[in-house]
Parts: sequence; C-alpha cells; structure tokens
Amino acid sequence: MLTCTEAVVLHSVKYGDGSLIVEMLTEEYGRLSFMVRVPKTSKGRLKRQLFQPLSVLRLVFDYRQRANLQHLRDVQVALPFSSIPFEPLKSSVSLFLAEFLYHATRGEQRNTSLYNYIAKSLEWFDGVEHSFANFHLVFMMRLTRFIGFFPNVEGGAEGDCFDLRNGRFCTSAPIHPDFLQPVEAGRIHTLMRLNYATMHLYRMSRQDRQRIADVILHYYAIHVPLFPELRSFDVLKEVMGAVVEKPSEVPSTDS
Repeated sequence: MLTCTEAVVLHSVKYGDGSLIVEMLTEEYGRLSFMVRVPKTSKGRLKRQLFQPLSVLRLVFDYRQRANLQHLRDVQVALPFSSIPFEPLKSSVSLFLAEFLYHATRGEQRNTSLYNYIAKSLEWFDGVEHSFANFHLVFMMRLTRFIGFFPNVEGGAEGDCFDLRNGRFCTSAPIHPDFLQPVEAGRIHTLMRLNYATMHLYRMSRQDRQRIADVILHYYAIHVPLFPELRSFDVLKEVMGAVVEKPSEVPSTDS
C-alpha cells in the first residue's frame, strides 16, 4: 500500500556497498526500519545526508505490514533545520537524544501524540538561540507522558522519598534500592513543572545537571526493557560541562 507519512530518523547503519538500514519513528506506523539504496552519484534523490540523526522527513513508500524492512519511493525534508546540525552544542544534544529515542521507543506502535511531541520539540530546539542547557532533561521527563510511565508527583511532601520503580512519592524508603532520598526527591516536583519556556529559570550546576540526567536514564532503564547505557552520554556530559547560560527571553511553546 503506497503511503505518505512524516518520520524522525533515529539511527542508520551502512549495509553493503551502497545501502543504509535506517530506523525511524513514523507518524502513521510508529517504529519502522527501512532499506535505503544510496546512489554513488550526486544525481540520485536519496542522498545519505538526508538520514542524519533526528532529521524530520516526509516519506513515500509501499507499506508492507509483515516486512522487516520497508523500501522508500521518495523522501523530502519536512522540517529544515537551521542550527541543530551546525552548532556543536546542539549537535551533541541531538546525537544523544537520537540514541536515547532509538532505545526508548523501540517497538512503539502508532502514537500520534508521541510523534507530534518529538517533532514540535525539535522544531523549538532548532529555533532557540540560548538558555537551552536543560532541554534534554525536560524532553526526557515529559516524554514519559507518551510512553506510559509518567511519574505520579501528586501528594508528595517535604521529607518524602521517591520510588523510581513505582513512579511515586513514599513516606519511607522502599525495600528495593531504586529510590531517591528526600533532598533529590524534592527536585522531581520542580522538574515535572518545567517546560521549554520556563526551564531557563531553573539554574543548575554542572554536577546537578549530570546527576538529574543520570537519575532520568536510570528511571528509563527500570521501565524500558533492555535499555542500555548510552554511549553518547559521556560526550554530552563533557560538552554540557562547558555551558554558561545567558538569561534571556526565549520563544514560548505549548510543549
């Protein structure tokens, strides 16, 4: 069945002499894998650079439900980026989020809300000029709304722990080791209230930002089967360690 849909590129790997296997999250069908034949000449339409991580594309292909690999008929850029591929900090964040999404959305079926959240977040990230050091933290936490384990932050009080396995506050430490002590648990309330327009108001040290990222990734590892340690995370930590944020106005968003 010939179909047209938008998609976000998550991962690509070279296959043979002139092909790529590309993993994408599509708006219409969720996660799909594609075999992409890349011509050696510059005249072909399917150019390798189209399939960079987090590129947002518009695809035309013959959808085959039982096929392991789909085959593209045509592809166009749906969301042209003006900054993400060209700014080292944004590029590092995007590579990290691409690896993160590759594992966090594995097996995801059609989920239009999830797709729209990701695409709109990338559009915002590409357009913002500064004050985005907390973007990856807010993005990862808010993504849990769309994949089924959004933490329950209601009812928490000062001195409570936060149970990462059950995603809720508790008055005493659980018997398992996956929980946050009260000082760190108190940050969960703040983090879940942030959005892209307000996140620059929450100032963090380098150590705080890295610790929160560690906690979020551990939370995903608990709830997503086979979620691994991300190889790009060490690179991101080094890059983000050099960030000095400038307070300023940033574009508003409903994300």
